[in-house]
Amino acid sequence: MSPLKLKKGASSHSAYNLRPSYGEEVEKHTLAVVVDNEAGVLARVIGLFSGRGYNIESLTVAEIDHDGHRSRITVVTTGTPQVIEQIRAQLGRIVPVHEVHDLTVDGPSVERELALFKVTGDGDKRVEALRLADIFRANVVDSTLESFVFELTGTSEKIDAFAELMRPLGLVEQARTGIAALSRGAE
Repeated sequence: MSPLKLKKGASSHSAYNLRPSYGEEVEKHTLAVVVDNEAGVLARVIGLFSGRGYNIESLTVAEIDHDGHRSRITVVTTGTPQVIEQIRAQLGRIVPVHEVHDLTVDGPSVERELALFKVTGDGDKRVEALRLADIFRANVVDSTLESFVFELTGTSEKIDAFAELMRPLGLVEQARTGIAALSRGAE
């Protein structure tokens, strides 16, 4: 997966260097960080980002090895290639961190996000919301006479597109999990 290029100024990435140098592109990267599953580790990892003014666009955390007490933190962040490399190096220096992988540059990967959408309405808007949900393969996980709650899994772009289409039909609330990602292939 190649890095997603953003326009200059689209996102600040460091409190110390707010503007990229001429010719440097701001890129979006997905980092997978394997850490000890113990109190305070997430705060230390997140503190690295906030202390240096780096932006976090998505963050997910879950235990991946119960016996080994390990968790995986998936962080989507933006910055110039130099800033991304600084983030990787600084994450690797935190004691409870075991592995840091930049899934954006390490090779092909699969990224998915789960979202819930509450849509209210009646009549034609209700029928149209159900029709669009079917096209997007969204599941109805709750239904009342006044509303639906849809569950949708897919890329962030798919989630964004569904939200845009549901807004005029009565979208009142949404919740998103953030990105979960794995590299493709045997390794």
